[in-house]
Order: sequence, then C-alpha cells, then structure tokens
Amino acid sequence: MLEVLRSAWKLADLRKKILFTIAMLLVFRIGVHIPVPGINTEVIANLIAEGQLLGFFDVISGGAFKNFSIFAMSITPYINASIIMQLLTVVIPSLERLAKEPDGRKKMTQYIRYGTVILGFVQAVGISFGLRSAVLNPGLGTTLIIAISLTAGTAFLMWLGELITDKGIGNGISLIIFAGIVSRVPAGAVSIYEYLKAGTASIFVVLLFLVIAVAVIAGIVAIQEGQRRIPVQYAKRVVGRKVYGGQSTHIPLKVNQAGVIPIIFAISMLMFPGTIAAWFPENAFAAWVSRVFTFESLWYQLIYALLIIFFTYFYTAITFNPNDIADNMKKYGGFIPGLRPGRPTAEYIEKVSSRITLAGAVFLAAIAILPSLLVSTTELPVYYGGTSLLIVVGVALDTMKQMESNLLMRHYQGFLK
Repeated sequence: MLEVLRSAWKLADLRKKILFTIAMLLVFRIGVHIPVPGINTEVIANLIAEGQLLGFFDVISGGAFKNFSIFAMSITPYINASIIMQLLTVVIPSLERLAKEPDGRKKMTQYIRYGTVILGFVQAVGISFGLRSAVLNPGLGTTLIIAISLTAGTAFLMWLGELITDKGIGNGISLIIFAGIVSRVPAGAVSIYEYLKAGTASIFVVLLFLVIAVAVIAGIVAIQEGQRRIPVQYAKRVVGRKVYGGQSTHIPLKVNQAGVIPIIFAISMLMFPGTIAAWFPENAFAAWVSRVFTFESLWYQLIYALLIIFFTYFYTAITFNPNDIADNMKKYGGFIPGLRPGRPTAEYIEKVSSRITLAGAVFLAAIAILPSLLVSTTELPVYYGGTSLLIVVGVALDTMKQMESNLLMRHYQGFLK
C-alpha cells in the first residue's frame, strides 16, 4: 500500500488528484466549524453524551453535529435519495430504460440531486423540531433559517463529493464519510484516556475492545477481498492458419460485491423514521417510533442487521447480472465445464452468487452489530463500533484499488497481488 502511494506521488497527474482531494477534504473540515445560527451547542453536546445514536451520528458527520454546523446532517440525505432512486429504477420501467440510455445516467443524477435537496429540507425541519430544546428563539422564522442552513450545507457536501469523484481520486461521497469518522479518532482516544485516568473504565475492558477492533478489521479485509472463482474454459477456434482460444480462466465472484454501500444505506434508512417522528412530539405512535429507533434498542439492532442483509442482496442484484456474463461467455466461445452455455450457465452463476452473498451479508451484519453491543455493555465513551470500522476499512480498500488501477495502466505493480 505504501508503495502504491509512493508511486502515485511520483506521477504529476495522480499527485494533482491527491492534492485536490486533500484540499476538498480540508474545506469539509473547515465547514464543520461553521455553526448554524440560533442554536445552543451546549445543549446539543449534552444530548450527544446521553444518547449513543446521536453520538454515532456525530462520528459519521465528523463532529459537525456536536457543533451543529452547516454540515450537521452530513451526506445522509444524498444517500437516502440514491436509495429511493435505485428502488424506483427497479419498479418503474421508464426509469429502468432511462438508466440504460447513454445520457440517462446524467438525468438520473440530476433527479438524485433534486431528491437530496427535498429530503434534506424535510430532515432539517425534523431535526429543528426534535432538538427544539436547543433552539434559542423558537419560532417559524428560526426553524426556516435552521432548515435552510442545514439543507444548503448538505447540498454543498454533495457538490464537494462530486468534485472529488470527477477531479480527485474518486469515491467522493464515501471519502467525505471516511474523513468524518477518522477525524474523531483523536477525540475518542483522549476520551478513553480520561476515563482510564478517572477509573471509570478498566484497562482490561479497553484492551478487550482494542483486540476485538483488530479482529473486526482483519475480518473486514478478509470478507472484502474474499472471492469464489468459477472456472471458465474457452474453445479453440481455427481462423485461417492460426488457432485462437483454448485457454482457461475464471470468473471472480466477490463474497461481498456491494462493499460498504449496504452499511451506509442501512444507517440512512434507520435515521429517517426518527427524523419524521420528531415532527410529532405529542403523538403516541411517534413517541413509540422514537423509542424503537434508538441505538440501545434490541429492535434497532435487529432491524439494522436485516437491512444490511437486504441491501447487500439488493445492491448486488442491481450491479451484477449473471445473464449478461453468460451471454458474453457464449458469444466468445466460453463455457463452465459440465454446464451448457446460455441459461444453465446464468442459473449456476446466480446460484453461486446468491450463496456467497448470503455469507457476506450475514458476516457484515454480525461485524456491524457485535462491537456496538460491546460498546453498550462496557459503556465505553466511544462510538467506533463495527459500522465505523466497516466504512473506514471498506472505503480505504476501494480508494487504494482505484489508485492501483491508475498505476497499473502506467505499468506499475500494485499492492494487491
């Protein structure tokens, strides 16, 4: 990995992309400290100290929620809009056709941007109602100012992420979330040290937490890089006096083809009901929803795990098409030994993909929940559970692979062999 970074730094165009990405992330970190007017941040800090869900939300936003800055909502409305658009693409045939057109992706991206602004405004209004105890001068005007400021901050982050994707090293939206989580590591380390010094937490509990964190990181790397290789044989073809084909290769099916996307989707979906419930503080059903969708709730953890499994299958189904793979193999004379080309091949690939996706999805759900339960049990004052580690490690691996692919095009050897 260090060799990849060193080699990338030697190339002028890649060095320019890296510096541009760093500059945009610095802009993000500066914006974290620009507060929204009309909010008492001390009340927000107290609420975060009392509730783990708000604490985790603060970690995802890189401390922006604790400061209640213009980036307090982070990029979650954009993720919600992307989820809704992908669901609609599966359900509505016209959107499915639009996604396959050359210029259709641009139109769908535009729809996602509009949806981000709408969902961001709805979420911002819900937050202003839910945190009304922190509003200095409650009223319609103050609520609108808070909602518009938060929505504008999310729209700016969306634009920043797209800039990193286009002109930087890529993975813009994920890198913003990555930078937000990593920026909270020093504060978390200081907090653990203070609790150790005060005797609130024991050294054994901290060491146990670190050992489990290292084990989770190793498991994440294993599941992210794990593959099931399906052997493929290509028939020999005689063209004139030359013989083509006849070689053996394989189809690499990743255990977790969706990467870190299911985790981000699940978090965004779980935050949405609580935001809507905040609109109706006196309603009994809204109060029940607020209780269910809290970090400490067993129902929250169960729904969280099921959402991760669902979105792993859902995203894999969207991005991976066994029929296309089977058709391409048949077109170029390839076949899986023991199977006929065409439909039998597609069914076999789909069957194998479904099995390994189940294993990857269950593993992702377990990694996301178990460390979080450990934090709840040990009562450590940190919010770096399996979800945070999944996002950080997953985004780091994806980013390094993108840099490696750029280097391989320039005849460099990558670190993933």
